[in-house]
Amino acid sequence: MKSLVKWMAPASLAAAIIPLPALGHHSFAMFDQRTETRLKSLVVTRFEWTNPHVFVIGTAGSTTYTLECSSPNLMGHQDWKHNTLTPGTRIDVAFYPLRNGKPGGMLKTVTLPGGKSMSAW
Repeated sequence: MKSLVKWMAPASLAAAIIPLPALGHHSFAMFDQRTETRLKSLVVTRFEWTNPHVFVIGTAGSTTYTLECSSPNLMGHQDWKHNTLTPGTRIDVAFYPLRNGKPGGMLKTVTLPGGKSMSAW
């Protein structure tokens, strides 16, 4: 019985500690999810296929927008690939803007030049 207790205590502690890194993920409070902004002809300058989030950076006029997406893993399940967007591609986007008024936000959908619409979450 003592050997079982000696084994279970460290195992229980390890099980309790393992989920802690997931708690460090940021909230989505920085995005105004009650307001949807749409941009036509955003020109992609960079498409960053990185963990923990993918980013689309593009320009509309003289303004550069940084749009946060889901993870590469989740986006991959929706047919996104590391090369879905390339610099120079013109896309239409819908996103939830940043609350601080800076140009950017949480990307909701992208409409590709051929008319295909893709969700970023």
